[in-house]
Amino acid sequence: MPNEITQKLAHAILDAAFEKAAELGLKPLTVAVLDAGGHLKALSRQDGTSTLRPEIAQGKARGAISMGLGSRALFKRAQEQPYFIQAMNNLSGGSLVPVPGGVLVRSRDGTLIGAVGITGDSSDNDEACAVAAIQAVGLTADGG
Repeated sequence: MPNEITQKLAHAILDAAFEKAAELGLKPLTVAVLDAGGHLKALSRQDGTSTLRPEIAQGKARGAISMGLGSRALFKRAQEQPYFIQAMNNLSGGSLVPVPGGVLVRSRDGTLIGAVGITGDSSDNDEACAVAAIQAVGLTADGG
């Protein structure tokens, strides 16, 4: 069982996310895979995505890693405590994107090993692709 996000694993997650998107007939996606330290391991944009999508995908994943919560939980927290999330976004240099689509990656024993951020369709669909991709490689998805 993997205990870190390797480049090979990151690319398997990208492939699985795009397969799920094709299955669902989604708009073009951008997928970012980060390791446990919040460092980018892989990023891919499907043809036809807009120019800001890489930053959004990384922001969803980076927010999840930085806060230790899936971005769905960050979204709920933003609704309940908007000033707190705004402060966290300021502390992170504006890179936190608190909407669904940023999913923590955990090993089977629960160890946090990375995050996946997806953008391009609805936030719910982005999150569904991230969860499916993480599960497809035998890891546990934690969307919050």
